[in-house]
Amino acid sequence: MSMWGGRFSADTNELMLKLSESISYDKRLYVQDIRGSQAHVRMLAKQKIIPEEDANKIVAGLDEIKKEIDAGKFEFKTKLEDIHMNVESALTAKIGDAGARTHTARSRNDQICLDMRMYLREECDEIVALLRELQSQMVELAEANVDVIMPGYTHLQHAQPVLFAHYLLAFVEMFDRDIGRIQDCRKRMNVLPLGSGAIAGSTLPLDREFVAKQLEFDAVMRNSMDAVADRDFMIELLAAIAIVMMHLSRSAEDVVIWSSQEFAYVELDDAFATGSSLMPQKKNPDTAELTRGKSGRVFGDLVALLTVMKGLPLTYNRDMQEDKEPVFDAIDTVKLVLATYAKMMQTIHVKKENMYKGANEAGLFATDLAEWLVKHGVPFRHAHHRVGHFVAYCAKLNIGLDKATLEQMKETIPEATEECLLLFSPERSTAARNIIGGTAGAQVSAQITFWKDKLATIAKSFAAS
Repeated sequence: MSMWGGRFSADTNELMLKLSESISYDKRLYVQDIRGSQAHVRMLAKQKIIPEEDANKIVAGLDEIKKEIDAGKFEFKTKLEDIHMNVESALTAKIGDAGARTHTARSRNDQICLDMRMYLREECDEIVALLRELQSQMVELAEANVDVIMPGYTHLQHAQPVLFAHYLLAFVEMFDRDIGRIQDCRKRMNVLPLGSGAIAGSTLPLDREFVAKQLEFDAVMRNSMDAVADRDFMIELLAAIAIVMMHLSRSAEDVVIWSSQEFAYVELDDAFATGSSLMPQKKNPDTAELTRGKSGRVFGDLVALLTVMKGLPLTYNRDMQEDKEPVFDAIDTVKLVLATYAKMMQTIHVKKENMYKGANEAGLFATDLAEWLVKHGVPFRHAHHRVGHFVAYCAKLNIGLDKATLEQMKETIPEATEECLLLFSPERSTAARNIIGGTAGAQVSAQITFWKDKLATIAKSFAAS
């Protein structure tokens, strides 16, 4: 008979047991489950709800169980369904009736919410650390290639010349916002649900603030129904992780394209590429492709949990057991991808000459010509049309914009002077964009310095803590 089976006259059907068990995946919560139980029974003893002697036995017994699990010597039993019942059953077998007091004034409904909040706090910190490492690798790569000019793209068409370092720092900024979202999520999840019971709290004189302090929560949840009913803290983290994966996928897409022979802007280290089982010449950018592919997997995890939760009446429903696997999967995926992607960026080879060759295509400087006209008094919309006509004129003659003579340029741009012929330069174009946020070398170098200082300060603060 199960630990909750007092009112039942038959054992759980084997198929039902297989359907309902969660120990196969929630066993990873054993550290949090044990720590939460120890804090809970200390509070029960403090409030004289259970004898202090029993509380001490429980705490010591749980320590022993943790050591057994750490050492791989603990037998998890499917018939006990989940991590809570596996630990409690082992505890009672180890210390006797004192173990039966552990679940006093507690339900698995608030217990699992406690375990998940504690677990996800730690995972938030680990994901942030991995994002910081990726930021560091991208800043180092930017600094090593601060003078490299490449074509920037919109619609995957040549747009304007930019520094490769400027491109890299764009992702550093994106990942910083990702970190902010995860840290904000961590703050909101760091409230104690324990003491809410199954739905309505307890008639026993619990000291929830005492437990919150022991377990490093900032506060206790104010509403017991909310505490056991919602999984928004998981959904919020999944959403933040999904955005991380979206950013990674966009970077990976560029790496895949730039690794092709048609672009040949970068080449992955052999350790982060694979070959073909048939074609001996192939070197495939699989780290980037798998990163791109796994973003869809994480998006699916988010949608799965949203779908589970969307139609549930308050408060707890067994459907909510399906909350953990998507969360675990998304966390495992993003951590693996971030760790691998940082190593890939650390070893990537930048083909500077090919980037510069791409940046030297004359069409990239059409905007420079239009803005030159603006500086000389021509309204922008008129300037845009005149340069557009000039582009069409050159296309009709089958010549590059930089190959046209001043006389030919004047056919569509009567204000043109000899100075206009000098605008077709990647170095001049990038250097001219010397405003905050621009791609000029001075601006990009300042941003590299900013990020190096910021990341160093964060690393120092983390080491000190």
